[in-house]
Amino acid sequence: QVELVESGGDSVQAGGSLTLSCGGSGYMYTGACMGWFRQVPGEEREGVATITKNGVRSYYEETVKGRFTVAKDDVKNTLFLIMNRLEPEDSAVYYCAAGCLYCSAGYCIGPKSWGQGTQVTVSS
Repeated sequence: QVELVESGGDSVQAGGSLTLSCGGSGYMYTGACMGWFRQVPGEEREGVATITKNGVRSYYEETVKGRFTVAKDDVKNTLFLIMNRLEPEDSAVYYCAAGCLYCSAGYCIGPKSWGQGTQVTVSS
């Protein structure tokens, strides 16, 4: 199983930007796709964005379309979530997931590996 470690979470003002990174201790691209989730205390974990293993297609949750970009660096074995025009509603713990069986509507289904999460806080 690949160990995933996220980084890049921080506290920012609304309208600001952050880039989250997810590094893997092993080969990350064993499944069909990879993705990012986020979770607010007391709520279900929500799919944010996914990208196919070959990087050809990406999918985004409706509220982040046009503001977030998911990308990967195959050489560095790293997954990114580039977040622009952040809103207070984006505040959450963000998790990366890899080794997904498939991805649908911004959700990674059946991931083999999860990261430990990184906190993003956006103040108004």
